[in-house]
Amino acid sequence: MAAGAPFTVRTRPSWQGVWQLVAFLILVLASAGFVGGGLIRGTGSRSLVVIILGTMGLALFGAGLLGAVGRVLGRRPVLELTDEGVRRPARWPLPRRADRLLPWSRVEALAALRRGVPGTRRGEQDYLVFLPSDELVELARTAERPRLVALTLTDVPATAEAASWCFPVEPSWDAPLKEVVVQVRRRREVPVIDRRNR
Repeated sequence: MAAGAPFTVRTRPSWQGVWQLVAFLILVLASAGFVGGGLIRGTGSRSLVVIILGTMGLALFGAGLLGAVGRVLGRRPVLELTDEGVRRPARWPLPRRADRLLPWSRVEALAALRRGVPGTRRGEQDYLVFLPSDELVELARTAERPRLVALTLTDVPATAEAASWCFPVEPSWDAPLKEVVVQVRRRREVPVIDRRNR
């Protein structure tokens, strides 16, 4: 295992993140308008309902706005490879002590999967999955595509352990998938199962 600085994968700021921030800002302003409008109209039952809905919107959309600002400005990594293992940083605003770590001794293989339907609006999405057991490695090698997709789903009991270590490969990652695989193999020589086209 090579000693050295952690290898981090971050998402670059994207228009999608900016539009999400703008959308939450509009919703917060609309919720504030509801509260203000309810307060101006008086103390009737309709005004009270509008104020309650506006307050709920402020809380909900305010939290969304805070999260969107944190993701755009905080630039917390989505994946870290350290000498100890694979680290999944907690989402902002959770503290870094909430990060999860998969030790290298538990990484049996690495799988690259593709999920989705080509030619559709959402298209296809690649996933990188760190496989922590021999059973999951065998599943990744031999399963048909529908069963293979289960490795990315947290609500399937047989594959939930792998889904915890499944990373959607975003176009906005600052490191290509190939470089991530190279960095993994510098730290632990594991087989790579590429099932993106099968």
